[in-house]
Amino acid sequence: MSALSVSSFADADTETAALPDDLAGPNAQLETMDAGQRVDWALRHLPGTHVLSSSFGAQSAVALHLLTRQRADIPVILVDTGYLFPETYRFVDELSDRLGLNLKVYRPLVSRAWMEARHGRLWEQGLVGIEQYNNLRKVEPMKRALEELHAGTWFTGLRRGQSASRAGTPILQKRGERWKFNPIADWNDRDVWKYLKQHELPYHPLWEQGYVSIGDTHTTRRWEPGMREEDTRFFGLKRECGLHEEI
Repeated sequence: MSALSVSSFADADTETAALPDDLAGPNAQLETMDAGQRVDWALRHLPGTHVLSSSFGAQSAVALHLLTRQRADIPVILVDTGYLFPETYRFVDELSDRLGLNLKVYRPLVSRAWMEARHGRLWEQGLVGIEQYNNLRKVEPMKRALEELHAGTWFTGLRRGQSASRAGTPILQKRGERWKFNPIADWNDRDVWKYLKQHELPYHPLWEQGYVSIGDTHTTRRWEPGMREEDTRFFGLKRECGLHEEI
C-alpha cells in the first residue's frame, strides 16, 4: 500500500490487511481529508465492531454527532465512575435523546462505598492513589466494554490541542489487535466551536461556568487565568486518566 493518492486511499475497496505496519503513509493521507471523510473511510475499511467512547465532557457533542450521522447505531461507551457531576448525567440524557444514541454504560465492579472502605479516598493519596483510582473506576470498565462489545475499531474524540500528552496523537493507530481512530485529532478549539455552532449542538452545561475539561467531581477544577487545560484535572499531577495510555 505505497504511493497512495488521496483519491485511491479514500475510495478504493481496501482490505484491512493491506494497511502497512508503518502507518505514517496512511496517516499522511488521512491528514488531507476532512473529519467526515475520515470517518467514512474508517467505517468502510477498518474491521470488527465499531464503537465510540465518550466522557460526555465539555465538547463531546462533536464526536457523537460526527459518528452517529454516518452510523446511527454505533455503540457509544460511557464509563460511569459513580462520581460524575449531576450536570454530566443530565447532559448524557439530553444528547442520548437528541441524537438517538445506542448508549452502553459500563460501571466499576466495586461500588463507591466498598472502594472507599477498602482504600480510603484514593484521589487524595497523591499520584499513586490517583492512578489506582483511575484503574479501578475507569480503565477496568473500559477494557471490559471493549472486550464484551468485541470492538475491532475504537473511535475517540481525542485532540492534540487538549494537552501536551496528546500533542502527538495520530488519526489512525494500532493498539494490539485493535484499531483506534481519532478523526478530529487535528482540530483546535475554534474548529470545535464552529462545528457546534453549525449543527446547533451544546457544550456541556458546566462550560459556561469555566470548566474546560470535565471528569469526576473531586478531580476536576474550574479553569482560572494562567492555568493550562490539563491543570484543571487531577490537581495538575497528570492529565490522562489511563484510558488512552493503557488501552
